Amino acid sequence: MYAVVRHYSTAPGSVEAMVSAVDNEFADRVPQEVGAVLYSAVDTGDGTAITITIYDDEEAAVRSEATVAELQRNLGERFGVEQTAAHRGEVVVSRASEAVARPVRFRA
Repeated sequence: MYAVVRHYSTAPGSVEAMVSAVDNEFADRVPQEVGAVLYSAVDTGDGTAITITIYDDEEAAVRSEATVAELQRNLGERFGVEQTAAHRGEVVVSRASEAVARPVRFRA
């Protein structure tokens, strides 16, 4: 398995609208469209967020780059989202409960 953790900043005051758009417009499609086995978005406060995307392997992560870039452009235009950092690497330890398989929905 392979992980990509991306850090984002948003325009002041737009994180709730951005997270709502991600939840309603993108999150259900992300696993299929980018070949991910897990996608999570986290509001880290102060207009910042991270996404954690897990893939079967590094090749799947590389193949997803064009789709991810398109989603980032869309969010950037609408909410001032800008990727500030990205970390990639092989997953070397992993455990999960059944709760991971249940979707978490954003509630504004």
